Amino acid sequence: MARHLLWFDRISTAIGKACAWLVVILVVTTFYDVVARYLFRSPTGWAYDVSYYLYAAIFMFGGAYALARNQHVRGDFFYRNWPVRTQAAIELLLMVLFFFPGIIALVSSGYQFFELSFSQGERTQTSLIQLPLYPLKAVIPIAGLLMLFQGVAETIRCVLALRDGIWPQRLSDVEETETRLAREAQL
Repeated sequence: MARHLLWFDRISTAIGKACAWLVVILVVTTFYDVVARYLFRSPTGWAYDVSYYLYAAIFMFGGAYALARNQHVRGDFFYRNWPVRTQAAIELLLMVLFFFPGIIALVSSGYQFFELSFSQGERTQTSLIQLPLYPLKAVIPIAGLLMLFQGVAETIRCVLALRDGIWPQRLSDVEETETRLAREAQL
């Protein structure tokens, strides 16, 4: 079972790391626009929309990565002191009551936004080139589905932690200083 959980983590991680490269494109786009606008007095007609698209993709696709890395927001000052089974029970309850209904609503309404935008050929109104808006709106249900799949993995982790009293293994590539210090304090 743990192998399957890591499979979900690997998918979320690969997508999250790929999207992290969008930050470089976002910085280059913004830099180019600023230089063109203030140094050459020739603003671009596309940079604002492109930066808006990139930022949205980074933010939306980063959710599954954060969930896979256990880096989502919670009241850690309480949570970290609870026994593993209590952590898992609270996490499971919150997943069922809030996470899954919210993500399902995000996917459903996000798809409706995309479908309407696509059918109308909706375009941006913020720049002269008027990029199509439906690719941006397609990010909403796709990112929601990725979060949903990672949420299933996290729910399984909760069930296993309730059963075994320890959290199943998780991939890790980064660690917060607070987490490392807390672990060292327990040694």
